[in-house]
Amino acid sequence: MNFQTGQTPLSSLIRRLNSVKSKSQAKQLHAQVLKTESSDTVINALLSIYADLGLVREGCGIFEALAVPSTISYKSLIRCYTSRGYFHQSVASFVKMRASGNYPDHNVFPSILKSCTSLMNLKLGESVHGCIIHLGLDNDLYTGNALMNMYCKLGERVADGEILNRRRSYANTSRRSKVNKYSRTCSKLVDVSTSKELENVGNNVGCDGTEKRHTMCDENSKLLKDLEKRTMDLEDCAYLDEMIYSCSPYDSRGEVAETYCEIITGVASESSTTMAFLLESVRKVFEGMPVKDLVSWNTLIAGHAQSGLHIEALMLLREMGIAGHKPDSFTLSSILPIFSEYVDVYKGKEIHGYSIRHALHSDVFIGSSLIDIVMPACAHLTTLHLGKQLHAYIVRSWFEDNVFIASSLVDMYAKCGYIQAAQRIFDKMDAPDMVSWTAIIMGYALHGKAQEALSMFKQMEYEKVKPNYVAFVAVLTACSHGGLIEEAWKYFNSMEHDYNISPGLEHYAALADLLGRAGKLEEAYNVISCMKVKPTASVWSTLLSSCRVHKNIPLGEKVAQKIVQLEPDNMACHVLMANIYAGGSRWKDAASWRVAMKGKGMKKIPACSWIEVKNKLYTFTADDKSHPLYNKILETLKVLGELMERDGYVPYTGDVLHDVEEEQKRYLLCSHSERLAIAFGIISTPPGTAIRVTKNLRVCIDCHTATKFISKIVFREIIVRDVSRFHHFKDGLCSCGDYW
Repeated sequence: MNFQTGQTPLSSLIRRLNSVKSKSQAKQLHAQVLKTESSDTVINALLSIYADLGLVREGCGIFEALAVPSTISYKSLIRCYTSRGYFHQSVASFVKMRASGNYPDHNVFPSILKSCTSLMNLKLGESVHGCIIHLGLDNDLYTGNALMNMYCKLGERVADGEILNRRRSYANTSRRSKVNKYSRTCSKLVDVSTSKELENVGNNVGCDGTEKRHTMCDENSKLLKDLEKRTMDLEDCAYLDEMIYSCSPYDSRGEVAETYCEIITGVASESSTTMAFLLESVRKVFEGMPVKDLVSWNTLIAGHAQSGLHIEALMLLREMGIAGHKPDSFTLSSILPIFSEYVDVYKGKEIHGYSIRHALHSDVFIGSSLIDIVMPACAHLTTLHLGKQLHAYIVRSWFEDNVFIASSLVDMYAKCGYIQAAQRIFDKMDAPDMVSWTAIIMGYALHGKAQEALSMFKQMEYEKVKPNYVAFVAVLTACSHGGLIEEAWKYFNSMEHDYNISPGLEHYAALADLLGRAGKLEEAYNVISCMKVKPTASVWSTLLSSCRVHKNIPLGEKVAQKIVQLEPDNMACHVLMANIYAGGSRWKDAASWRVAMKGKGMKKIPACSWIEVKNKLYTFTADDKSHPLYNKILETLKVLGELMERDGYVPYTGDVLHDVEEEQKRYLLCSHSERLAIAFGIISTPPGTAIRVTKNLRVCIDCHTATKFISKIVFREIIVRDVSRFHHFKDGLCSCGDYW
């Protein structure tokens, strides 16, 4: 098929082209064009229609029939590729466009930048940014918004390690040879020393025939100069581009194009770009824009908020108000989650009030964000009544079918100790996503229900939901809390073998924790020593905690040395070593670690327990005499102690790490914070009421044993959430099976 570029006027046909709304109409007009000596104007209009309809195959056919494609032709083709997700071909078309001497206008770059973002190719995006600067289009509003969107989104992925770990592994030698064959040419895409466009920028002429001005937002900006150096040498890439462009998306030879993109991605994976650089890039683009609309402000605010720069995001919100822009639903949905990080319900309510006054409260994003603020508070302090109120708000606001909110509810109920409610909400979800599955699996893991967690994981796989990095953290945590060593190794090994997920610090920590709990301390030490990633002080501390439980002083000293090398002022290490020596009655060694803590200004975190009674939260610390009912609490504990001893309870004083008499040790055990909270719950609630206590540290052996006896004596379920898991005490037994 070949079109002649005649001059026959077809104004009526052009008018019909503008009214095309469907594929069948486009096909009919295409047939009419084939019978007529059509001009390039008509052909480009038809190509634009195919682009609007997302008809890639037809659009490619039209484009390939053009003898000399124009900028308009390339623009339509690139838009067509981008709209249908053919991002590789979109970039390849852009390269061919520049190599053929056509200059892109402001309508082209938003599509190309979207392709760079979708390909997670930051290096290529920076190169396109340089090209934008050369052509004087950096002041365009839509191009600027697209640039900020790219830097913000790729910035999130840099933080998650997606870009830096994006390089693919090649299965065979022939594939590697292809990479070597084209790597030399492709490397010029990001060559910092050969940029012919930089040298000839003064000779560049735009599509409208006017000379393009090379605009610099800041002459002294090192950032922009760096972007210039990254500009693609498009002419030198013409050879490779010809090979790629000859392969359509439907061609079996498309492997060449795939290899091209793999190489570019490989180059991008070498980038040492950090979040600070990306946000600086976003800010520079923003400041260089002569006109800043609400979209520009929202992009900048969202980028800072999602990067954890909460104060900066709030300052930008203030600047936006001063500039005369009012926040919309997108702005508020970016700002509200900031307060959830600080569990600042009151600030969140202020913004929620603003949304109601401006009729934005029915927006699903606003409702979701308000819920995000309150939800962590509900789960953090085990305030179940607040969580139930929030659940009622969700039902009244018709948010219960929202998968993100439902997942948050599952997580909240699980962390409140109400795993049955979490399961019921999960069962009502029509199509639970990965976050939902992970929430319920982690919920069962925290409650020590390892078999239920593994069952949910298997069901997730059966439902064809592919587990991700976090899902494996959840399942390994379940194995750790259930003592399932064989199963843990199976899932750990399947990560790379079956799902191509590289184990991270969290996975190794869970595995080391499991082995440590089981007393396999040397094996745990070897696992950490042979990690594929550098172990952190936190991972070593997991093993050090196991050394304390199993009273292994030599290995504890070895592990402590590793931690101190990484973090000399690690407080957890000092506390654990002091406790390890105290547990072995090496009081002088224990004292030396405590003296070192004092010399460095460290203070041990005091043990605290919380209990909610009649919608009010009460806090207890060890040997806390400040409560008005202290005498009654002490009397209750004395009576319970006598009843427990009749049933066979013998205090375990091994965890009292003080050089005092045995009687004093027994008294200290009786005054532990969770013991006081449980006694207060017994005297302050009706018989049979479940007691829910949260503790900020690990439950000691004696308190664990005592709580089992208490649950049997008072005929109550006692739920204790310590620093790592839930313990459900009932009828003298604990859900952890004495394995924690």
